[in-house]
Amino acid sequence: SQGPISGVNKDIAVLQCHGDCDPLVPLMFGSLTVEKLKSMINPANVTFKTYSGLMHSSSLEEMMDVKQFIDKHLPPMD
Repeated sequence: SQGPISGVNKDIAVLQCHGDCDPLVPLMFGSLTVEKLKSMINPANVTFKTYSGLMHSSSLEEMMDVKQFIDKHLPPMD
């Protein structure tokens, strides 16, 4: 078992994405995971997005959300 998360990692931003029709990892497991994450780090920095009709794959909508998240949280590269 891991110890508590401390220091700068307590404030890390997390984006968790899940399709609501995923046959391999049920949405309920994603929901439980995000609640566990929120108990370990600053819950205000945890974003959980679900995608209607998405199975165990990705979609353009999800990839655009990932790009927006990266653009927001990572400094631009020169």
